[in-house]
Amino acid sequence: MMEYGGIDLFKSREIILDLLIEIQLFQELTPKELEIISKYMTFFEINEGEALFREGDTGDFMCFVVKGSVDILKESASGRTVVIANLGRGRSIGEMAIIDKTPRSATVKAKTFTTLLVLSRKGFDTIVEKHPGIGIKILKGLARLLSLNMRATSSKLADYMNPI
Repeated sequence: MMEYGGIDLFKSREIILDLLIEIQLFQELTPKELEIISKYMTFFEINEGEALFREGDTGDFMCFVVKGSVDILKESASGRTVVIANLGRGRSIGEMAIIDKTPRSATVKAKTFTTLLVLSRKGFDTIVEKHPGIGIKILKGLARLLSLNMRATSSKLADYMNPI
């Protein structure tokens, strides 16, 4: 049996499909469509405390947590680094990198040993080119996810604002 981080590579497609079914971003996709996108995904591992990427880095991939957890860190205007979120199994990271080509907006570090499922911008672009219907569904999922994140951020920001 070939293994990668405790994952049987011969069963990796099944693992990817099982995970994709759980991810809200892909809720509109059929099992056949999930099977297609799974072919464009790879596994990646990072050790506890290791940075996946840093605020300001160029971004060309997004990830989904398979196992473990990551902290999302942001530098404040005063120069302090604060943890703004902790993400575990099934959560996505770096989805803006699939849409825009701007630098990473935050730093992501592994809180524990973490296994990630990675979709590169090149893989996403290939999906859009070869399977435009799937690409549209993923873009709608990304828009929905980013909208939810923006609403949550707005609510948190309101907590720190001075009342009128």
